[in-house]
Formats: sequence, C-alpha cells, structure tokens
Amino acid sequence: MKKINVGLVGYGFSGVVFHAPLLSVLDEFTLLKVVSSNPEKVKSDLGDVAVVKELDELLADKDIDLVIITTPSGLHFDMAKKSLLAGKHVVLEKPMVVTTKEAEELIQLAKEKQVQLSVYHNRRWDNDFLTIKQLIETGDLGEINTYESHFDRFRPSVRDRWRENNVSGSGTLYDLGSHLIDQALHLFGMPDFVSADVFGQRENAQTDDYFHLVLGYEKRRVILHSATIVPSSGPRFQVHGSKGSFIKYGLDSQEEMLKAGQKPVDDSWGADDACFYGELVTSEGTKRTVETVNGSYLTYYKKIADSLLHGKELPVTAEEGLNVIRVIEAAFKSSKEKKVIYL
Repeated sequence: MKKINVGLVGYGFSGVVFHAPLLSVLDEFTLLKVVSSNPEKVKSDLGDVAVVKELDELLADKDIDLVIITTPSGLHFDMAKKSLLAGKHVVLEKPMVVTTKEAEELIQLAKEKQVQLSVYHNRRWDNDFLTIKQLIETGDLGEINTYESHFDRFRPSVRDRWRENNVSGSGTLYDLGSHLIDQALHLFGMPDFVSADVFGQRENAQTDDYFHLVLGYEKRRVILHSATIVPSSGPRFQVHGSKGSFIKYGLDSQEEMLKAGQKPVDDSWGADDACFYGELVTSEGTKRTVETVNGSYLTYYKKIADSLLHGKELPVTAEEGLNVIRVIEAAFKSSKEKKVIYL
C-alpha cells in the first residue's frame, strides 16, 4: 500500500495531543520529520523520527507529501504558503489563518499548484455534535428554529501563553469560536447576518476571553457562546425544532483521553458516559434519553488519506475554513461597531 509521508510542523499541545497520536495508528501515514525546538521531547514520544529546526529543512525533503501545521495561528499563513509553493499538500490546524485575504490567497495557490489544502476542524467529530447531526438528519427535531452551543471554562487567571497574549490570531473567538462556528456552518451554511459581543472579561486580559454570537438565518437563530469565568457550566447544546428539543450536558471525552496518552485503537473510543446522554423532549411532551454517538477524530485523517490516495472529497475544505474566518471577522466588526453585520 502506498503511504503518505508526513512532515509535522510544531510539537506543542496541538501536535502532541491532536495530530501525532492519530497519525500513529493509521497505516496510511508515515511521520518522517518534525519541526521542533525540543528534539528530546519528540524522540521520547515518537521514537526514531527526524527532528529539524526550520520549516525550510522539512520542505527540502522531496519524500514528504503532506505538511501538517500546528504552530500558533498567526504563523499559519506564511508557513502554509511556503509549503504550498514547495508542492506539498497541507493540513492547517484551526483556525485556518487570521484574515480572509490570507485564506483566499492560500486557496488560489493550492489550485495553481494542484495540491490539497484542508483545515483541522476536528470537533465536527465530537460525540455530542455527531448525535445532534444525526437527530437533525433523521427528522426527530423537525425544522430547527434555535440552536445554542456553549464552550465555557473556569480559568479565572490569565496565563502567559500565546493564546492569551495580544498577538495575531490569539483569543477565545479564534480558538474555541472557530470550533463552534464551523459546527454551525456545517449544519446550516453561511448565515445572513452576524451580531456579536466579544471582549476580555477577566482582570488583566490581553485579548478576548468572552464571546456571544448570534447568527441569523431567516427565522432560525444560532447562538454561540464562550466564557472563561464559569465555575459551573450549563448545557453544552440546546437545540429546538418544530418536533422537539434536545438538551445535552458534558463535553466530548476525546481530548482528555488523548491528553492522558490513550489512542483510538478500538470501538470504545469516543464513547460518552451514560450520565451525560442527552434528553429529547417531543412537542407532545414525551421524553427519552438519547445514547450519544461515539466521537471519532480519527475519521478526519482517514478521510485525508482517502482524498490524497484515492481522490475522494476532503473532510474539511479550505473554502469551509475560509467561511469560518469570514464569520470571525464579521463578529469582531459587529462587536466593535455595536451593530449587526450582514454577509
């Protein structure tokens, strides 16, 4: 079987938790090189893999087919551009880039070079989101009128890390917001308008750590929310339709499993604790517990392999990544100008 030779750029939290473990269990991929300033950490985790200090060293390797970029968001554009110019397929950690202009340039370049460009919006494969997607597709909820998604945390103290510093692409809207926006666009497409409140709520906040977005679709409203000073979270999802409502607590377990060093090697991966199964309440007032569909971040890379090896559709297209950035830009503009932004 032909294998996809991979170069991984960055071996921080994202590379360690969300990418390397998934690649390691798929026969279609061989991790050849890692760009990192910590070769000891890389070799301790990954064994006999080459470690280089600079992206250019990785791109000079003609054997590498796919470059996976997991560096801070503000570095994505320049690194992706270099990789595409070198004729490599590229996977970008979310958010794709910081501006729509950057995204459009990368999309055009990928077309010119005839290579694939995708964005790692892994939370399309969260167990709770997959369950909601299934309920919508089966018609159990009817026509959706209100969709509300929260990603709240209790992190009251500002930490000295790039996501919380005032640098390009930092802040909660780019970080967690890109997940929630991508999920919403995956279900409903681009909204007619965006109304948003985005700001730094914590003392000494250097960037945004709170957002509340409303996406408008004719008579449907999508509410996306994240706050950082939330000692006790409410529902993760509330979805209301003409036939019923679905309420779901708890967060998909895959991130915690990966952080603990576990890998998706059997059918139990991504299963939900039964205490977090959601409740479906019909318009007639009947209630039933809905078993959560297993989550599967591995599906993303299985689909990447199918795309590169067999010409099948990408799991997340670059155009979809661009649309997330369009909504983020509209949200910042809405919050700053205190008005609704029509797309």
